[in-house]
Amino acid sequence: MIKGTFPVERFKDIETPFYYYDTRVLRETLDTIREELRRNPEYEMHYAVKANANPKILRIISAAGLGADCVSGGEVRAAIEAGFPADKVVYAGVGKSDREINLALDYNIHCFNVESEAELLIINELAGLKNKTARIALRINPNVGAHTHSNITTGLAENKFGINLEQIESVIEQAIALPHIDFVGIHFHIGSQILDMIDFVALCNRINELTTLFERRRYPIRSINVGGGLGVDYGHPNHKYIPDFHSYFEVFRKHLRLIPGQTLHFELGRSVVAQCGSLITRVLYVKEGTCKRFAIVDAGMTDLIRPALYQAYHRIENISSDEPEVTYDVVGPVCESSDVFGKSIDLNATHRGDFIAIRSAGAYGEIMASQYNCRPLPKGYLNEELL
Repeated sequence: MIKGTFPVERFKDIETPFYYYDTRVLRETLDTIREELRRNPEYEMHYAVKANANPKILRIISAAGLGADCVSGGEVRAAIEAGFPADKVVYAGVGKSDREINLALDYNIHCFNVESEAELLIINELAGLKNKTARIALRINPNVGAHTHSNITTGLAENKFGINLEQIESVIEQAIALPHIDFVGIHFHIGSQILDMIDFVALCNRINELTTLFERRRYPIRSINVGGGLGVDYGHPNHKYIPDFHSYFEVFRKHLRLIPGQTLHFELGRSVVAQCGSLITRVLYVKEGTCKRFAIVDAGMTDLIRPALYQAYHRIENISSDEPEVTYDVVGPVCESSDVFGKSIDLNATHRGDFIAIRSAGAYGEIMASQYNCRPLPKGYLNEELL
């Protein structure tokens, strides 16, 4: 999606800020994923709904044949309503409530990814009350680090996620023995926005160590779920808008040992939707400071919190101007000093009313929006709606 493809004239009729989704990018991304899956028929893909749960986006992804990875009862319901088959829905999360577990049991989802012994016992109890058997995979904390922001690592022993390695055998044996549990396999997830494939190689090596042990114990591992985590190129959304899915899947093909009959599950989110979305905002004022020049826009951290929360970088473009570049701090109107999208950003000379596109915002953008300062939530539009 290059700068010239934004329908700026149509934007003039829409209240800003809003999310703009280019479905051409999304569909090309999905086609690339499906081609990789065709080469590996034992692989199954579940889209991580937490990245973006816009119903229109979910329907496109479900129509492409992907399953859904959910981390709340609300996401389970959203996935089912968007057309994801229940037998392709997996449900993770360290704090599933009884209400959420019962909801997922009623939908007969494919699998719960269980993150503690305590949760396992509750699922067994609730399934028993419904005279049902719950399929479960045990999420193992592999104590494998990832080269990413500390707030989005999930596979270290210090993280809250998963069952620690020294506990896993006793929990597997308990899962096998429980009357309303069908133990199907094991689940991992080491973090997000991972670009160094060596992190996934390390995960494969740890899984191979564990499955060798489990085979000796004759544990029935029918599926292995390696989570997600593949990152995107935030710096070059125009030219590198398709993540490196080939290298990602190739790591698991080369380094992860599957036995005949086992399936390998993935839960990609950011890499599916990040590059198709942009936050579109208008310039309210250009403020000349003593040392800086500010472009004050009508979007804020309430609309896209990643820069304030993670110091995340997003490419910022003035899609209204072709004038020579000038350096700005791009800031929002929220009453917080952290309401900054970027500092010392070179933009085409910017004026009141210009449209600014904050790129690669399709993941963890609209879904994380809040109404702090009593601000309205941003709406999302597909490119095909604006033709």
